[in-house]
Amino acid sequence: MRESILSVGIDIGTSTTQLVFSSILIENIASQFSVPRIEVKEKRVIYRSPIYFTPLIDQETIDGQKIREIIEAEYKKAGFSPEEVSTGAVIITGETARKENASLVLESLSGLAGEFVVATAGPDLESIIAGKGAGTERFSRDEECTAVNLDIGGGTTNIAVFKNGQVIDTACLDIGGRLIRLAKDNSGIEYIAPKVKRLTERMSIDIRKGERLTVGKAEIICKEMTKALEEVLGLRPKSELLEMMLTGKDLKRNYSIDYVTFSGGVADFIYNSTDNNVFRFNDIGILLGKAISQSDITRRLKMKKLNETIRATVVGAGAHTVEISGSTITYTKNCFPLKNIPILKVHNEPEDIESLAENIRSIIELYNLQSGGQQMALALKGVKNPKYSQLVAIAESIVRGIGEYLKTQEYLIVVVENDIAKALGQTLYQMLHREKDVVSIDGISVGNGDYIDIGKPLGDGRVVPVVIKTLIFNF
Repeated sequence: MRESILSVGIDIGTSTTQLVFSSILIENIASQFSVPRIEVKEKRVIYRSPIYFTPLIDQETIDGQKIREIIEAEYKKAGFSPEEVSTGAVIITGETARKENASLVLESLSGLAGEFVVATAGPDLESIIAGKGAGTERFSRDEECTAVNLDIGGGTTNIAVFKNGQVIDTACLDIGGRLIRLAKDNSGIEYIAPKVKRLTERMSIDIRKGERLTVGKAEIICKEMTKALEEVLGLRPKSELLEMMLTGKDLKRNYSIDYVTFSGGVADFIYNSTDNNVFRFNDIGILLGKAISQSDITRRLKMKKLNETIRATVVGAGAHTVEISGSTITYTKNCFPLKNIPILKVHNEPEDIESLAENIRSIIELYNLQSGGQQMALALKGVKNPKYSQLVAIAESIVRGIGEYLKTQEYLIVVVENDIAKALGQTLYQMLHREKDVVSIDGISVGNGDYIDIGKPLGDGRVVPVVIKTLIFNF
């Protein structure tokens, strides 16, 4: 069995908005006498839109109508309708995710995004998606090394560290090429991001809206931004500068970095420095790229140029957000797609079935969920190759642990890491006397604070596409 599905990625960033369509090929790689095992065999970009400047009504408001017009026009150019799209992601990234009407823009796009497209943002997820789209994840796996990708856009620098193909660390800094924006021909500064204003005051550099920005001042500001990047990568001692520029958590820096890769709009000016009109995009992006290209980041780390730079995030969103559930799933009702389902992760040793029910009760109390409300999904590791008695014990513990809370839920949704979802789901359905519909999927690793979307079944109903979201918005 081979099946091709269509995925869309839409990235609405601080500087640019773009869209890609990707073809994702899934295949049953098991023999006809074995339990089906469905895997993603190929991810291929089949259409790339032009890169548009993100339309804004003012510095705080995204122009949702113009965004929609762009996306509608690109669907027509690509020759696809929303009904043909099976999966993918719409992400509002960087500073744009903090704009006042970000959620309204996503709502306006929901009808265009196909049957199963997820709206996400957040620096951790954005860092990972960009690293995958750039090719850093695959490079680290193929070369069996630790590689860090810096996705430097208009408003933020999203950092993801991959070791042998696995994400081991992420961070985000308010460093980008359009944090200072200029009027045409540099007739005056139109916008200074609040954090950049603090940075310049700290450096005793006077820049103001309406005044011309000199190349000399811009170079000094970009060099200071670059120092923060050197600090986050452990190339110089950590200082108050890094603390100021971080948007959240810092990198752990308890590992050695073998390679550095760059993506985002500034990346091209790191790999290909230019001395031409440095303000030709009416921002500081070219000078920031030049400063990074001359820094310890490129002198002390091995630099690798990969396939995608400015399109890394949108390619990642379209082709790398999707995971395929295990091949032994249960769903007693075709209720898909299910969107924005919060995860309740039970941290339990797989063999410690006796305490499972109490741990489930504890986490429901911790999140104050007894009164019900939004549909939730229970996540656990699960036992590898369980005996039937263990399977029954796990199902009994789940039912006891959820207790009365189950009455507030339309479905019992269980997400398991190990490959037991079909048997566990069927056992739960019988134990609940077929009075509550059950969705049980496996092969998916999630944590508390995550959300998942579960798409329409693929592969003759044997698997479902799943998108895991770490944060919905980054306000």
